[in-house]
Amino acid sequence: MISGKNNLTHLSALQIVEVRFPDEVARVQQLFSADETFRSMCEDLAAAVETLTRVDYLPDNVREVRRQEYAGLVEALTGEIRDALRNSKIVILRAPSARPKS
Repeated sequence: MISGKNNLTHLSALQIVEVRFPDEVARVQQLFSADETFRSMCEDLAAAVETLTRVDYLPDNVREVRRQEYAGLVEALTGEIRDALRNSKIVILRAPSARPKS
């Protein structure tokens, strides 16, 4: 399933996250295809990375502020994705429920 963005953006977002988490590629792909929230985080990261790469084209008076802003955003989104990957590995074990005998 592809969100409202074109295939190029879809692949770019996935590839950016795969590069940042090379040991988690299979899990990234699985979550990207199955979890809309995870996919949205990846797309947000891709947009922030792309914007960060273009910050040098901004006027001098705002360039450094924007660089710091987007670098912080990339770091925060990378952390959120890392947390999502870690949490996706958690298996919750529950004690069997006590059922009344019939």
